[in-house]
Amino acid sequence: MNKALGLLEFTSIAYGMDAADAMAKAADVRLEECKTICPGKFLVVVSGQVSAVKSAVDAGKLVGRQNVINELLIPSIHEEVFAGIHGVARKTERGAVGILEFFSVASAIEAADAAAKAAEVVMMEIRLAMGIGGKSYIVMTGELSSVKASVDAGAAAGGKGGMLIHKAVIASPTQAFFNKLS
Repeated sequence: MNKALGLLEFTSIAYGMDAADAMAKAADVRLEECKTICPGKFLVVVSGQVSAVKSAVDAGKLVGRQNVINELLIPSIHEEVFAGIHGVARKTERGAVGILEFFSVASAIEAADAAAKAAEVVMMEIRLAMGIGGKSYIVMTGELSSVKASVDAGAAAGGKGGMLIHKAVIASPTQAFFNKLS
């Protein structure tokens, strides 16, 4: 079964919590993230079958009303995205490192999915707007050519509307630097 991912971002923490409960009750979905994010916003990420995720997102939008500032539905999300979000990356040997930085959570998740689908990379971390002023970033590793292809694909997918801040590829990171990332 392909797993879908849905996301709602709210300007209000209280509306976000209320909507998260409505989303969990509306359909058979898993709450992947349900938390406050910087600066004083609330994020809900759900996964499951496409129809269930769509129902949950619709229920959250109904409750959140004008407080919904961003939404996303990806019908077939790459599993590496979940590993990156939850910080459970596969152990890997030191390789090239790719970094993508965005102004929004939705852009980063969309970029991470495109990057993971573009080439064989390991998502080391997907940081979603916590402690970094509402921005989000992705760190991935793999063979240099794969990392370059993934960074380019992620930048194209997530950079729409000026959301991309910067992209970088570190071809040969030092072992000390790489260890700090993993």
